[in-house]
Amino acid sequence: MDEQQVKKKKGRINEGADQIDDDDQKWVFDTSVDYKGKVHFRASTGVWRASVFVTAVEFIERLTYFGLATNLIQYLTKIIHQDLETAAKNVNYWAGVTAVMPLVGGFLADAYTGRFTMILFSFIVYLMGLSLLTMSQFIPSLKPCSTILCNQSSKIHKMVFFLALYLISIGIGGLKPCLQSFGADQFDDDHPEERKNKMSFFNWWNFALCCGLFLGVTLVVYIQDTVSWGVATLILTISMAITVVTFYMGRFCYRYRVPEGSTFTPIIQVFVAAMRKRNLPCPSDPALLYEILKPEKNQGRLLCHTNRLGFLNKAAIVDEKDKNTSVSNQKHNPWRLATVTKIEEVKLVLNTIPIWLTTLTFGIGVVQPSTFFVKQAATMDLKITNSFTIPPATISTAGAITMIITIVVYDRILIPFLRKSTGNERGINILRRIGIGMFFAILAMLVAALVEKKRLGIARNEIPPIGGIKTKPSFLSMSVFWLAPQFMLLGFSDGFTLVGLQEYFYDQVPDSMRSLGIAFYSSVIGVGSFLSSFLITVVNRITGKNGESWIGKDLTTSRLDNFYWLLAVMNGLNLCVYVLIAKRYSYKRVVDRKERVVGDGSVGKAVESIA
Repeated sequence: MDEQQVKKKKGRINEGADQIDDDDQKWVFDTSVDYKGKVHFRASTGVWRASVFVTAVEFIERLTYFGLATNLIQYLTKIIHQDLETAAKNVNYWAGVTAVMPLVGGFLADAYTGRFTMILFSFIVYLMGLSLLTMSQFIPSLKPCSTILCNQSSKIHKMVFFLALYLISIGIGGLKPCLQSFGADQFDDDHPEERKNKMSFFNWWNFALCCGLFLGVTLVVYIQDTVSWGVATLILTISMAITVVTFYMGRFCYRYRVPEGSTFTPIIQVFVAAMRKRNLPCPSDPALLYEILKPEKNQGRLLCHTNRLGFLNKAAIVDEKDKNTSVSNQKHNPWRLATVTKIEEVKLVLNTIPIWLTTLTFGIGVVQPSTFFVKQAATMDLKITNSFTIPPATISTAGAITMIITIVVYDRILIPFLRKSTGNERGINILRRIGIGMFFAILAMLVAALVEKKRLGIARNEIPPIGGIKTKPSFLSMSVFWLAPQFMLLGFSDGFTLVGLQEYFYDQVPDSMRSLGIAFYSSVIGVGSFLSSFLITVVNRITGKNGESWIGKDLTTSRLDNFYWLLAVMNGLNLCVYVLIAKRYSYKRVVDRKERVVGDGSVGKAVESIA
């Protein structure tokens, strides 16, 4: 491509930019469509009127999930009669599968079904799991025991119970990546006001999540412990059924994204094209690289050229064969020639890998409250007054309340102040927000280790060995509220890191992979759960050689304080690596549609470079 062609190309782009007018305020041209499949009015679709339906669904779904997950280890140890190690592993396996399944759901939604269809399908599977779980509590032949007292749950109950749990996992696998990305899709990235609202959406989404968590670990857990698991699951099943109807009622005001086929094929095409042209020199002027001109308003967004991972840029070199294809008006072979935008999208995906890897250690810490923290609480004094006792899992509300306060203060006070003082539209960039939360996760593990050391000292004084054998733990004089600080620190950490990860994996992946991006976030917790189970196994094998395993049959004979020290050290080292990677990270840079450019973004205006 010679200089004259480059000038002509830039001229055509500027002409296209001049055509953008006040219609942008009336219509939405971000590739989304209305429920009829047409370009839609901005005033009648999307934004908060649509996202409120989605946020309400998230509230009920998280109420259901945390109502089951938080108290699951209690059910496995008290009703199914599993030992602590087996129960902890089963909780981690289920949590891991639940958090990894969104990778499948996100891929299918982005490539084939679309988010709305995947959400409805997932609701059906989720309801099947809840219905089966309810049946296992009421149908006599499916109940845990045929008598009032028993030492072992029936095999048929175990089979139905775990089948129901994993059906719920499959349902969450479709809801988790699609629901949040579907809610964020209701805001137009090219509209300044809607773009700011989208940043607030992630905060208020997590506010609803925490409200669901709060009621799940208080009201639902209280019903489980004081009434019955059957009544609790019946309430959750009915609530979820009502939620499905509510979500479907809002279909007229939603903005829908059309699936664009396999998200992995374009990635492979870029690598193949770059390999084919590996011996060609890259032009010094990025404008000489190939980019498709799209004059239509409802086009996808173009990305600015960057020099990082320069080898991939060779996929956009226009050689003689490509020129001949252009002259004959034939379609370019995507396995030979890729656009700058496609190449930059591949770079975005590759850039997320180091960030994802350095958040896995954080994921190990996140899953501890649903396992060991709850079991610790079960051995402590649960009385608020002489006549009122809280369920062990309810202490986790300290984390939920802290996260709610953190999100509200961050969104309403901290962000407006930082926007004015730094000029950054987000207040602070995404990776810095994530790093702050990681630091508080380290503090949470340190506090957890100190509290557990104190709990063990009290336990050994109040539960002396009998005949050389230590008795099983009973209620201690130590108040359960000693655990509140570690929950609060994790809540503060989640308010920064988890919300930041959601925003990062939605914003910093290609627009066509946003469901899968949310799935990447979810997989941090899922893989963290599997790693936690693996770490428990390794720690037990190493420490068990001396006869005193860190994680034994019960908490009195265990040394969970040492396990928490280990997690604190792991998270500290991991944070150092994360900071080094974050400092070198290059954020997504999108070409503003009103000043369309091809190349490195120097000719015109690039947006979203301030993430």
